[in-house]
Amino acid sequence: MPVHDLDCLSVARRRKTLCTVHAVRAGERETWVAMAGEAAVTFAEQCGFGGQPGQLVMAPAPAGQVQALFGLPARNERDPFVFGKLAVDLPAGEWTVQVPQDVARDDVILGFCLGAYRYSLKTGDKDAARPRLVVTAGERKGLAAQTARSICFARDLINMPANLLGPSDLAREAKAVLRPLGADVEVIKGAALDEAYPLLAHVGNGSDRSPRVVVARWSGSGAGKDAPLVSLVGKGVCFDSGGYDLKPSSGMLRMKKDMGGAATVLALAHLVMVQDLPVRLELRLGCVENSVSGHAMRPLDVIRSRAGLTVEIGNTDAEGRLVLSDLLSEAGESQPDLLLDVATLTGAARVALGPDLPALFCNHDSTADLFAKAAAREADPLWRLPLWRGYAGWLKSTVADLNNIASRPMAGAITAGLFLEHFVKPDQRWVHVDSYAWNDSGRPGRPEGGDTPGFRTLFSVIHSLCATNDTKKT
Repeated sequence: MPVHDLDCLSVARRRKTLCTVHAVRAGERETWVAMAGEAAVTFAEQCGFGGQPGQLVMAPAPAGQVQALFGLPARNERDPFVFGKLAVDLPAGEWTVQVPQDVARDDVILGFCLGAYRYSLKTGDKDAARPRLVVTAGERKGLAAQTARSICFARDLINMPANLLGPSDLAREAKAVLRPLGADVEVIKGAALDEAYPLLAHVGNGSDRSPRVVVARWSGSGAGKDAPLVSLVGKGVCFDSGGYDLKPSSGMLRMKKDMGGAATVLALAHLVMVQDLPVRLELRLGCVENSVSGHAMRPLDVIRSRAGLTVEIGNTDAEGRLVLSDLLSEAGESQPDLLLDVATLTGAARVALGPDLPALFCNHDSTADLFAKAAAREADPLWRLPLWRGYAGWLKSTVADLNNIASRPMAGAITAGLFLEHFVKPDQRWVHVDSYAWNDSGRPGRPEGGDTPGFRTLFSVIHSLCATNDTKKT
């Protein structure tokens, strides 16, 4: 699967006649007139235009051309996604967007590209003529466009039907996207996987599509031996039936997205590499399918993990934490400066925070603060939940070191995080993100289907680690 080439962007050409979108705010009529002219503004107002965020109206321009007025959010309210509406509602043609000085040009590009995203497997389905955003050659290769490419790649993976994306397929996609960027990529399977990742293997061995683990390593061209080491871990459950603790049909309907964590960190690794950040990077993906068969794990099975802890299977539908545990344990052996995992882990996180707010768990307050500041800066929210020690006892087992589910039906996202923490070294800076990875309905910049909420925040933190390291050197 190729990474998107963003055909919604058009490089500016001389003497090309362009249509213009004037991005304006409510209550600033003088600015509207200065940008579009009195006649166009009067026409727009007669059509009901008031500059509300996302409101779009076409208006006449000189020489028989067309222009548009588009409403922006209030000052100091950053929202790149609002520009996604332009990619859907503008007429076909090449458009340039004029924004006030306090609006970042990159937000226009990012939002437009994310709004233009489509996923379709319809026979003969070809896009009709659509609007294109005119950019410079540099902008087409810039951070905003590269971010959009990476996010759209992840969206493609999450949206792909499970019959087309099994564990081996996901591993193959990882190889295809990472190796051309200089990464050393290893795909582990069979007996080697069973020995190195026993908990993950126990989840995946129930399917005829056997599990895979992807381990990739990469260093930026400017990364020395003391460059920050960032380790990424992703849950790649390509389909989750729940196992013997079978999900109801309604709960199984969207389980092709249960590899959303793997898609997110794979796309994140891709962006780090194409931006050539001066970091050392490790990536681990646990690619499995949780199925029902004579080989599937059973309730009350006990498995010894890579870390040596024995785990009792209290529920076969709590498989994601089993997939992550051995990977986290191995990742910690390299002593990374930051260990980050992303997973579609619990319904409890969605009950608490809804679909748009990934839950963030962190064992160091200063590290959590980095993510909070980045989330505010990027307008890409994450919401911290506590690793509340008072609930640790809920994971006790009478026959093993711990159970994979809590003894009480409360605080499920927290107890899942506490389970994972058993496989992280106490002095390790570790962040766990519990994501929904899906849009239930379409909105500007966020079409219905797979998505990567928090992605820009995660990248921003990794980028900031580079700056911190440079400061330490000097």
